[in-house]
Formats: sequence, structure tokens, C-alpha cells
Amino acid sequence: MTALSTHPGLSAEQSRLLQRWIPDATIRHDHGWDLGIRSVLEVSQRGTRFIVKAGSADDHHMDREITAHERWLTPWASRHRAPELVHADRPARLLVTIFLPGHLVLDTPAQDDPDVFRQAGELLRQLHSQLSVADADAEARENARSLAWLDSDHRITPQVEAQLRAEIRSWPTPPSVLVPTHGDWQPRNWLRHAGQVRVIDFGRAALRPAMSDLGRLAAQDFARNRGLETAFLEGYGSDPREPAAWHRTRLREAIGTAVWAHQVGDAEFEAQGHAMIAAAMTPMAL
Repeated sequence: MTALSTHPGLSAEQSRLLQRWIPDATIRHDHGWDLGIRSVLEVSQRGTRFIVKAGSADDHHMDREITAHERWLTPWASRHRAPELVHADRPARLLVTIFLPGHLVLDTPAQDDPDVFRQAGELLRQLHSQLSVADADAEARENARSLAWLDSDHRITPQVEAQLRAEIRSWPTPPSVLVPTHGDWQPRNWLRHAGQVRVIDFGRAALRPAMSDLGRLAAQDFARNRGLETAFLEGYGSDPREPAAWHRTRLREAIGTAVWAHQVGDAEFEAQGHAMIAAAMTPMAL
């Protein structure tokens, strides 16, 4: 196995910190994507397995991930439902957690299992229930953020872009209640181990309306199988989606997905974002 300290995706400061935190660790597997934003390494040191996440200078999500581990994940991590934090350094964009066994739910039979979605609903309710904050300006900020996405480089057609801009500018901006959210709640961030659903990847974690965590599920798994939606809501205990606010949430999420994925070169995720825009612009009942 390769020595962790020699990995080319680590900065000099990250290598120095890792040598201090987990000296002589060796790489078992490279879980990194091809986007070049961060290294995700499964490593071993004296029989203990860890996950090392090392962000580049362009990794703006590491701070959110560290915040999630420090503030919101202990109830999950204490029951092995999320990784346990071991070390973190914000300026170095570096995080070390205990390796969490399991297989990704995405593209496996588990993605069609109602029990997986029921457990995912239960877990999400636990996350959302930890804290709530009233925010009078959240809707206005999110509208401005969506318009800023549209101001940047993307491949949304001019006609659709004009429709999106006009609709966003017409929206009301009522007060919101914000809770801790995962930000990318879907099977690609769920593991299954011995029948138990576990959660990974918190780079988009932030305070948002609870319904925002249902956006990607609604565009994918709920759309293809309403039974999974029913199971999920049974686990969650209620349906947090108020129709008008849900429409705004879906459209904002779709815009952000399509534009971000284009800018990082993730063609498959970009296509999903465009599909989300089309679905959100078509009036649909919950």
C-alpha cells in the first residue's frame, strides 16, 4: 500500500498535519472523484481505518463539512450512522474521520427498497429536529443566489433562463424557519451495512428550510416510484413541503445543480439539473 504522505493530492501543510495526526498511515483506496476539488482517501494506521478528505484551494465546501461534524452529527456518529470526527483543520481544508463500513445505496437493489427510504426519513428527521432558527431574509437571499447562478457560466437556454429570471423576480419573500440540512440527501450519499442506513458527505450541510433536503429525491427516486416517497415520509413523520415554498425550493435547487455541475465538468449531474428545471417548471401535485 502507498504511504499517505506521498499522495500528490495533498498540499505540504496537509501532509505535515497528517503525519502528526496519523503517522505512517498507508492508502487502502482512493475514493476521489475526477473533479479535482478534493482528495478522498481510505487509509489504515495500526489496524484502524480512516477517511481523509483534503480539499484544494478551490474547495469551498470543506468548511461546511467540518461544521456539520462539529455541531450536528454526534447523534448519528454515536450510533455509527455517520462518520465519527477524529481531526479537522479549517485553514488547511483537511478532515479525518473513522472509516464507516457499508456499500453505497446508489445503483443497487437497495435503491428500490422502501425500508431504506423509511430509515432515511427517520435519520433526516433527527437531523432537522436538532435546531430551528427564524430568518426573515432567507428567501430574498436564496432568490439573489439563484439569479447570481444565472449570471454565471451555464448551458441553460436563453429562453428558459429568461423564464426563470422573470419567475424568481415575481416571488414573495416570507419569513423562513431554518434547520440543519444535509444539502445532498439522496442514495449516492447513503450507505447500507447489515440492513442499516448510514450517511456520508456533508460538504453542502447548512441551515436551510427542512423541505430543501427533499429536492433531489423528488426529482429522482420519488418521481420513478411513489412507494419510496410514501415510505420516506412515514419515516420522517410528516411532509414538510408547503406547495408554494416547495415550488420555489425545487426551482432554486435545479438551477444550482445545473450551473454548478456545468462549471465543474460533471456532465451527468448537469443533465440531472436540467431535468430538475424542466420538472420544476411543470406544475405538479405533491
